[in-house]
Amino acid sequence: MKQIPYGHQDISEADISAVNDVLHSDWLTQGPLVDKFEEAVANYCNAKYAVSVCNATAALHLACLALDIKKGDYVWTSPNTFLASANCALYCGASIDFVDIDPKTYNLSIESLTHKLEIAAKNNKLPKLILPVHFAGQSCDMRAIRSLADKYKFYVVEDASHAIGGKYYDHNIGDCAYSDMAVFSFHPVKIITTGEGGMIMTNKKELCEKLKLLRSHGMTRNPETMVSESHGTWYYQQIALGYNYRLTDLQCALGLSQLSRIDEFVDRRHELVKRYNQALKDLPVILPFQEKYNYSAFHLYVIQLKLDQIKKTRGQVFDELRAAGIGVAVHYIPVHLQPHYRQFGFKEGDYPEAEKYYDGVITLPLYFGLSESEQDFVITSARRLYVR
Repeated sequence: MKQIPYGHQDISEADISAVNDVLHSDWLTQGPLVDKFEEAVANYCNAKYAVSVCNATAALHLACLALDIKKGDYVWTSPNTFLASANCALYCGASIDFVDIDPKTYNLSIESLTHKLEIAAKNNKLPKLILPVHFAGQSCDMRAIRSLADKYKFYVVEDASHAIGGKYYDHNIGDCAYSDMAVFSFHPVKIITTGEGGMIMTNKKELCEKLKLLRSHGMTRNPETMVSESHGTWYYQQIALGYNYRLTDLQCALGLSQLSRIDEFVDRRHELVKRYNQALKDLPVILPFQEKYNYSAFHLYVIQLKLDQIKKTRGQVFDELRAAGIGVAVHYIPVHLQPHYRQFGFKEGDYPEAEKYYDGVITLPLYFGLSESEQDFVITSARRLYVR
């Protein structure tokens, strides 16, 4: 039985040719295509700088390091996200906390954030950094978050791993109009892929330079940034504790080729979403809600089952769709309920909207190469399960 996955890359002959050209070149890594890919993504997003890295987890880690996040600092993010959004704070020794989600968008709730900040200010425990997550490709309300950041003096890093190709008002997601940095993921199930890979966007030159230093062992060959006189043109110095988080020319070649089709990819996702919305609107499910000021990249298509109106549990629906050859998924298990995070005192009931959302959510297949006949099979299977 053919399995229809929830997400899948679309690799063209042009993509293959671009990678093949690199294999026949002098540079497989640390070559000219790295700068070219970074420049192309920065231009697409209307940001000043882009720094490529090996994956979005590394991007989040470096973003925290570049802002000097450390022990004693507080970092807040959404509980409705992948583990990396919270783990990056722990990597730096900081304390993590969460802000409950909006029940419509599943993004970080501005109302909850405002209330939590008021309490934190009274207790002198304000965050140094907030990581809003653009869940499923829809931007958080960044104007509101920027206003709060200005009032309470915290940094903002957008976890836009789902969202390249989307828009917030008239801004391309990733232009950092309301944030210090934004992070993209190029994992194969995302909008465009480099195999594995990530990118950090910023409009601040000093952050760009620090990110580039930290992604490559904290090492410099620039005499102007060395702490003592250079010994010669061969010389380098490690001036910070960095990492090997670089992206290769092979990956950047694939990324450049994929980027040329990004608008086509996002447009197709919107077409498929419209078909889902029309076909499922009469079922006992909650369809994805979109704010009018957003144009989602639609990395994911998530529905919530109205469990009080059907005779099946979420687990039964999930298993039966999987058995039919449909690779449904669940995005996400709230991070604060993970065993590793419970040791910090998090428990059921801490973030009720995120927990309520998790109880009934299922992710249906959505990707550029999903055919209408395959989507119709998903829809027919879903209707067969839900309709009494």
